[in-house]
Amino acid sequence: MPPRKLPRHLVWLESFAAAVESGSIEGAAEHLGVARSVVSEHIRALEETLADGQPLLERGPGRRLHLSARGEKLYEGTQTPLHQLDLKRLRDLASAEASLRLGLNPTLSNFLLAGIAGDVARAGIKLEVSFGGTFELVRQVQTRQLDLAVDFTPLPPHRGVEAEPLLNLPFVVLAGPGSELSSRHSARRTLHVRDLEGQPFVDWQREDPYGSANSARFAAHEVTVREVSRVQSFLHLFDLLRAYHACAIAPDLRLLRSFPEDLSVWPLREEQPQFVEVVTLRPSGGPGSEAAQLVLGGLRQRLASKRRKIE
Repeated sequence: MPPRKLPRHLVWLESFAAAVESGSIEGAAEHLGVARSVVSEHIRALEETLADGQPLLERGPGRRLHLSARGEKLYEGTQTPLHQLDLKRLRDLASAEASLRLGLNPTLSNFLLAGIAGDVARAGIKLEVSFGGTFELVRQVQTRQLDLAVDFTPLPPHRGVEAEPLLNLPFVVLAGPGSELSSRHSARRTLHVRDLEGQPFVDWQREDPYGSANSARFAAHEVTVREVSRVQSFLHLFDLLRAYHACAIAPDLRLLRSFPEDLSVWPLREEQPQFVEVVTLRPSGGPGSEAAQLVLGGLRQRLASKRRKIE
């Protein structure tokens, strides 16, 4: 089988990376086994194609090569699987325009995206948004396909990812309008798992850690509920609570945004209270881009303000 031929822009990128890592055109040429002029030609082609002819590498003291601001952004962003680096992506990396690749848990996108988008738009930053489950978001941060992600715990084991907790969320009991739980316990300030005995219940999918947590709660207190539906996220939960006049145990998202007014909400009273964290994820090795720091600052400020209002 003949060797796989790389697309032309990835050949150029290989010469650029070799020059960065060796510190010289000569070192790159020796590493790649090509003439010095070939490496120089590849780097010039990359600069013309991606950076409007602006330099990606500059001579420093001792004539050692150093990355320009554009070159630094490009090099950092290309530490990812080659098949993901098409020309459009490389142009974005080498652009002087600030940008942010953001990944969000689908539920959190419903609660957080509007504020994040406002912060980023006001700063004139290009925003590229994607959505995914926990395993997918962690993988994309590990491979530097995302600059920042926001998700719930628990997280899978991961390397090359820095996780920063933003918020601890206790659990609550939710009930739809017209449910027996709403009419029977409307005056209660809190509910216990035992209060859900025999109630129609909307649980999480079996592979979801919250579903496992609910099963453990019921087993520990010898409580039996009547499961009427399962969901994957809050995007579906509210409609099912209304349709089945049912209840659910879920993280308390009121620190992010209010629950719908027609739902009843009680803090869940537990002997050993459990929490779920909202966390940000970013590639390890530094504080992250200015755009990522801007988003983090805005999130912290809004969450602290919301917490003060609730308290």
